[in-house]
Amino acid sequence: MGKLIVVEGLDGSGKGTQSKLLVQSLKEKGLPVLEISFPDYKSDSSALVKMYLGGKFGTRPDDVNAYAASLFYAVDRFSSYKDWEEFYQAGGIVIADRYTTSNAVHQCSKLPEERWENYLDWLFDTEYIKMGIPSPDEVVYLDVDVSIGQQLLTGRYHGNEAQKDIHEKDLAYLQRSRKAAEYCVRRYGWKCISCLNGGMIRSIKEIHTELLMVLGY
Repeated sequence: MGKLIVVEGLDGSGKGTQSKLLVQSLKEKGLPVLEISFPDYKSDSSALVKMYLGGKFGTRPDDVNAYAASLFYAVDRFSSYKDWEEFYQAGGIVIADRYTTSNAVHQCSKLPEERWENYLDWLFDTEYIKMGIPSPDEVVYLDVDVSIGQQLLTGRYHGNEAQKDIHEKDLAYLQRSRKAAEYCVRRYGWKCISCLNGGMIRSIKEIHTELLMVLGY
């Protein structure tokens, strides 16, 4: 089998940028590497995810319960795995910008904390055991304050707040998701990189250097 590395974080944390830089660095080392990203918006398998995030089932994240929303994303990941399964099983390194771990972060926040453990057991059993997609070898969580993440998102959308999905618009939901992420870091031993230094966002290069270090590259 190959290796699956997940770069996780809330919206605006720089997951996509850091995933691409990681892929580039590993290619420069001569390693067989492939980048994937979720949701896979180019695939029909993401249709329910797009409907959910676009507000078709309700304009608030809590309008779709944690278990139903999780299955939308799980189907998308199962479909994606069929595209990179052969590469992974042949020993390739797969870098995932988001994965099942995003459900852990974002859907836990819809539940009271005393139900998180049962939900997470269900989630990982559903995807890694029953659906048969790989579990990650490493998860790196990029931690950024929600308010800073919102500023970065606003810049990404050039000030057009209407472009934000129902997750990105709901600050209280994102605060709960950050708390859930901190829980997962502790419980599952995810590696955590703070994207801030003294309340200011760290440089992309500095974060990338730490990412390589914590992964042993």
